[in-house]
Amino acid sequence: MVTFERFTLTNGLRVLVHEDAATPMAVVNILYDVGARDEDPDRTGFAHLFEHLMFGGSVHIPYYDAPLQRVGGQNNAFTSNDITNYYVTLPAANLETAFWLESDRMLGLAFNEKSLEIQRNVVCEEFKQRYLDQPYGDTWLRLRPLAYKVHPYRWATIGKELAHIEQAKMEDVKAFFTKHYTPDNAILVVAGNVEAGSVRALAEKWFGPIPAGGRYMRSLPVEPEQREVRRELVHADVPANSLYIAFHGPGRLEQGYHAMDLISDLLSQGTSSRLYRRLVKENALFSEINAYQTGNLDPNLFVVEGKPLPHVDIDVAEKAIWTELEQLATEPVGVYELDKVKNKVESTMVFAEMAILEKAMNLAYFELLGDADKLNHEIDQYLRVTADEIQRLAGQLFRKQNSSTLIYIANADA
Repeated sequence: MVTFERFTLTNGLRVLVHEDAATPMAVVNILYDVGARDEDPDRTGFAHLFEHLMFGGSVHIPYYDAPLQRVGGQNNAFTSNDITNYYVTLPAANLETAFWLESDRMLGLAFNEKSLEIQRNVVCEEFKQRYLDQPYGDTWLRLRPLAYKVHPYRWATIGKELAHIEQAKMEDVKAFFTKHYTPDNAILVVAGNVEAGSVRALAEKWFGPIPAGGRYMRSLPVEPEQREVRRELVHADVPANSLYIAFHGPGRLEQGYHAMDLISDLLSQGTSSRLYRRLVKENALFSEINAYQTGNLDPNLFVVEGKPLPHVDIDVAEKAIWTELEQLATEPVGVYELDKVKNKVESTMVFAEMAILEKAMNLAYFELLGDADKLNHEIDQYLRVTADEIQRLAGQLFRKQNSSTLIYIANADA
C-alpha cells in the first residue's frame, strides 16, 4: 500500500505527497500531460525536443544542473507518446532546491536561439544515430505508420522525420511551451523523507504564483478498426532477417488491457514462456523472440518480434508464430501457467513499491489515469483476469485482418 496526501493549488497544479521516513532521500517528480500524440502532424518531435530544452536553463537559473549537483542531487527525464516526466532525487534536507529549480523552468524557460540551436542539434544527432544509422533503428518509423493511419501514434516520439526538428522555429517552440507546460497540465509528486505540511508550504511558495495556462483540451482522431492485412518488406543492411507483427489492442483504461499484458507474459516472459520454449529451444527456429504491448493511454499495439535463425525461411518463421498465437486463441490457458505469470507481475509490482522514485512516478501516472489510489489496486486487476478472458481477447487480437507485419531481409553482403 502506497499512502499519500493530495491537494490542488489554485492554479490547478495537482500535488501528491508520499511520506517515507525510512530513507534520507526525497524525489520531486513532475509529470506533464503532453506527449508526441499532442503534436502538430507537420511539427513532430516537439515533446521530445522539450525534454532537452527544459535542461537548457530558465529565466533566473541559467544552468539547471550546477545548483542541483552542489546539493547532492541528480535528475533525468523521459518522453513517451502520452506524457513527459521530469524527476529529481536529492537529500531530503535539500528539498527546497528542487522546488526552486522546477518552478522556475515552469514559470519561465529561457528561450534563446543559442539554446534552441544546441538542443536541436543534439536531437537531430540522436535521430540519426539511433533511428537512421543503426540496424533496425527505423523499425518504429516504419511500423507505426503501417499500423496507424489516423491517430497521432502513427509517429514515434523522436518525430515523424528529421526535417521537423531541423526546421523548428522559435515561435513554434514558444507556442508549444505556453500550451502544455502549465501548472494545470502537470502533476507534482514529492516522495521520501518529507512531511506533507512542509511540502504544501513549499508548493504554495514556489508554484503557487505561477499563473494557470487554461487547460489544453485534447481532441484526437480515433483510429478506425483495421480490416485488412498490412505488410511491408524491407531489404536492408542488417545482421539478420527480422520480423515484427503488430496488432491493435485496448488502451490503458479499457477493458482487456490487463489481460493483454498477461498474454505478453504468457508468450515471452522468461525461458519457460511459450514462444521461447517452443520456437527457440524446442524447434530451433529463432535466435530471439519477444512479445509486448506498448502500454499507451489510447488503443495500443501488441507486438511480436523475432529474428529467425539463418537457415530458417522467413515464411516458415512467420507461420510458426501464427501457430502459437492461434493456439492461445483456441485453447484455454492452464491454471498453473496463468498463476505463474500473475505471480510474476505481483512480485514485480511489490518490488517497485520499495523504491521512492518508482513510487513517485507511479503515483503521478495513476493520478493522470484518474486517481492515484488506483496504484494500490492494480495487482487486483491482474489477479482477476480469467483463462476465459485470455482466450477471448487472444481471439480478438490475433486476426490476420488486425495485423501489420514488417519484415527486414538482410542484404547478402551486409
